[in-house]
Amino acid sequence: MRHALLCCFLILPLGVAGCASHSTPSNDVAYYDVDLPELPKLKRYRQSASQPAAESQDFAMSGPSIRDVLLEEHDRWAGTPYRLGGTNTRGIDCSALMQHVFSDGFGIDLPRTTTDQVKRGKRIDKSQLKPGDLVFFRPSRRYNHVGVYVGNGYFLHASTSRGVKLSRLDNVYWSQHYWQSRRPMPYEAMQMKLAMRSQ
Repeated sequence: MRHALLCCFLILPLGVAGCASHSTPSNDVAYYDVDLPELPKLKRYRQSASQPAAESQDFAMSGPSIRDVLLEEHDRWAGTPYRLGGTNTRGIDCSALMQHVFSDGFGIDLPRTTTDQVKRGKRIDKSQLKPGDLVFFRPSRRYNHVGVYVGNGYFLHASTSRGVKLSRLDNVYWSQHYWQSRRPMPYEAMQMKLAMRSQ
């Protein structure tokens, strides 16, 4: 019996992975997260009467919207497997994905870890989310998770079980572990930065 218990304790740590520098259960979203047949509709989405005004009023400028760029980044990274410490298409973790999305898409530098990313910008209420806002989760005491809000209830992130994908904020798992949201840069300034990059 003692031998069996010892084996369990030795095997348990091997079944965990993590986001950034923290460890996380490898089955964190395998049961709760679902595929997204709504994705084509989300990509066609620009403005609708059902969308909250704060989210639908993109700063009026020429060039792509913040949502457009985030969906392009999704297309670029979708399906990339999760890898703790990974920073490229062979494998990436959640905070490194945010680094790439903001740097490549908007020319905005973010710190490497969720611990530092959660200190950036201004904390906002969940009801005030706009495309480009960071959303943070605390699935356990041992690690944090981060994604970026895309709009229409979706966020882009590197799932430990399914790699880079879009998930819904009202998903049972993510709504249960939601922690906070932050706006790393004022929305209008971010849209202006994007417009200048597209010229």
